Amino acid sequence: MYNISRNNAYKKQGFQGTYNNLFEIEPTRPGASNTNNTDDTDPTNVCPLHTPEARKYHYLEQDRYVHSPHLTPQLVHLLFAHQPPTHKLATLAGMSALTRNRTTQTMPNDLMLEYYVQRARGGAGLIVSEGTLITRQGTEWPAAPGLWDRSQIAGWRKITDAVHAAGSKMYAQLSHGGRANHPDAPEQVASGVPVYAPSAIAARGGKFRFIPGEPGYVVPTVLPDPTTIVAEFKQAAINAKEAGFDGVELHGASGYLVNQFLDFTSNHRTDKWGGSAANRARFAIETLKALKEVWGSDVAIKLSPAGGHNDVGMPLPDTIETFGYLLREVEKLGLAYVALVRYNPARDPMFDGKPRGTPHDVLATFRPFLLTTPIFINGGVTPGEAESLMASGSVAGVFMGSTWISHPDVARRIKAGRPLDNVVDFAHLYGKEGVDPAVGYLDYAEAVY
Repeated sequence: MYNISRNNAYKKQGFQGTYNNLFEIEPTRPGASNTNNTDDTDPTNVCPLHTPEARKYHYLEQDRYVHSPHLTPQLVHLLFAHQPPTHKLATLAGMSALTRNRTTQTMPNDLMLEYYVQRARGGAGLIVSEGTLITRQGTEWPAAPGLWDRSQIAGWRKITDAVHAAGSKMYAQLSHGGRANHPDAPEQVASGVPVYAPSAIAARGGKFRFIPGEPGYVVPTVLPDPTTIVAEFKQAAINAKEAGFDGVELHGASGYLVNQFLDFTSNHRTDKWGGSAANRARFAIETLKALKEVWGSDVAIKLSPAGGHNDVGMPLPDTIETFGYLLREVEKLGLAYVALVRYNPARDPMFDGKPRGTPHDVLATFRPFLLTTPIFINGGVTPGEAESLMASGSVAGVFMGSTWISHPDVARRIKAGRPLDNVVDFAHLYGKEGVDPAVGYLDYAEAVY
């Protein structure tokens, strides 16, 4: 636990104004009765955890929490309104979107309900759904869930109701694969439309194991009017509200459609949707605005500036120009949070003997572009590192991925000091034909408390 005091360089203009992120961090004195040492009646107090307004969250034990200027009142409500928080990291260690490929022909099912409820019972403050398709698409994951059909909405509603009853909140991650789809995949055939992308440029790699011959990616069809897919994202957001989600996260990472528009290696358009960084960021910005028309400020975006996955990535100066422009515009929108995925060399694909991604410190590079929007970091974050990042005020919280796959009780383990010692069953990560789909999905052991 830490005390955080403002130094002389710290400035703030109004409750939602701008500020310089400069802090002095000192260990709490043993036996101190108040770990925050801050007058919460002071109108210049930046941390919504320690305002009189926050007292309405009767479970929130304010003494336990350091001041964090990256927590907005909205995020405090999202994380604390319905869950008894007894450990800051346990509450702010969210569960990131994780493809698990367990639906029944794109329909959410009871197997998925139990999976998400296990993690809600395990203390996840915020759960982000696996990538959920906004329309029929031929992805590499034939059992990925959708959110375009009435039955899908009903299936998700059962899940969100159960997650809420277990004490967690849940966002829907809305996704479109763009060129990372295949025209011969059954769902793509059923859609009656071609594989659309910003430009007719195929991604390298990919393997559609459920299609005869296990083909890779193909040259996509140029999307004639990007606003048609913006409208599909908006309809999916409407469906997500009916399905009982608490908000939506736009999947702008992993080389999927939003990422394809951002990256000049996959976007060669010469109209207003391509060319300059501002034009390439237009699709993401217009989609976020459409989502906000439905959800207000309960909208987030996930970004992976380092690229690599699905054959995207630009030289570092272009990466900074493009994502810096996007984040400056995002800052104006008042989103719930931005999730930034760190570079991971172990997950960077090799093409022509070279890593495809752009190695750099994603958080250090892009943190300065977001002064008021909460940042969550994702990608190989350990509990110890997460504690340090949050204590320093660098991030509002963290998203963990594989840790939640193999530990349904991550947050409870952190709170109780139990080790995170389960191993991911990679052989059954996405299910396996002829094997009970619960294997590698519902059978991870919880700790003994």
